[in-house]
Amino acid sequence: MNQPLKRLLDQAVSEGGVPGIVAEVRDGRGRWFGSAGAADTDTGRERTPQDRFRIGSTTKTFVATVVLQLVAERRLSLDDTVDEWLPGRVHGHGHEGGKASIRRLLDHTSGIFSYTEDPEMVNRYENHTPELLVDIAMAHPPAFEPGTDWAYSNTNYILAGMIVERVTGQALADQIAERITRPLGLDGTYLPSGTDPTIQGPHPRHYTKLMNPAPDAEIHDGTELDSSMFWAAGGMISTTGDLHRFFNALLGGRLLPPAQQEAMFAVVPTKDWIPDTAYGLGISSVTLPCGATVWGMGGAIFGSWSYAYGTRDGEHMVVVNVNGDWANGPWDDPIGIFTDVLQTEFCRSKATS
Repeated sequence: MNQPLKRLLDQAVSEGGVPGIVAEVRDGRGRWFGSAGAADTDTGRERTPQDRFRIGSTTKTFVATVVLQLVAERRLSLDDTVDEWLPGRVHGHGHEGGKASIRRLLDHTSGIFSYTEDPEMVNRYENHTPELLVDIAMAHPPAFEPGTDWAYSNTNYILAGMIVERVTGQALADQIAERITRPLGLDGTYLPSGTDPTIQGPHPRHYTKLMNPAPDAEIHDGTELDSSMFWAAGGMISTTGDLHRFFNALLGGRLLPPAQQEAMFAVVPTKDWIPDTAYGLGISSVTLPCGATVWGMGGAIFGSWSYAYGTRDGEHMVVVNVNGDWANGPWDDPIGIFTDVLQTEFCRSKATS
């Protein structure tokens, strides 16, 4: 029993007010899974290791891995511009697809406006194609000239997903399955097809306050969600165990050749994002107060926030998920809980190693 982490999970529910939380640790000593709260607040059903949940922006790590595999196969280059693969798609209001490279998409240095910064326009449509999402972004000026700054943009990964489909002639979901989930046996991990709002297999309810920060804000059930509005930027579904296997293989160098692995982990400083982080190609690092640095990715989507981080070799990982998108008491949001989880696991390990 990992008593320090179990106490923190219990505190996240009792003081933080989250509906339910799970955490799974894997290291050289084995596996530990813990949970607190409920998968369904109406029935009190407990969360389990088999739970599937929406992983939000951790989708980006899968997409970047596919892109880098295509680079290794010499089917495209990180220095190719968006215009070379999607001619005319990135233009208007100062955007120039001929100046934005695939590398700039993957590390968020393209300056391309993030379509999710215009929720009013996104919410006008019932169906969201990748082309529509990019068009919403193109109605705004870029944040900066490519390569001169850093800004998190979901449009970058919509474009990356479109490029994967253009290069391969196959759906992005099929490429992720063919290259990653099937070879690794990730049976609970997939990118939903089209506008399918369901979560296949066992899953918790996903509770959302729709970005309302008020402690007494109304809670909605957001389990069924048309994730096409996030697609390559955040539409995937997975489990704690599958995320462990994925990041263990990725960080351990079993999904990418050395050159592409090096490119993925060439990080740049972030700005106005999560404190004490750096960002590579679909991967990020977090430096903890004790000085330890962990690697992985997090994701936030309506009703589900997740973190998957660990040592650089992937041999010691923590995956944590909250089936809600708020936190009260000692924390401003679930990221505060996740940061405490990482500190509890990795700073304690560092102090005793």
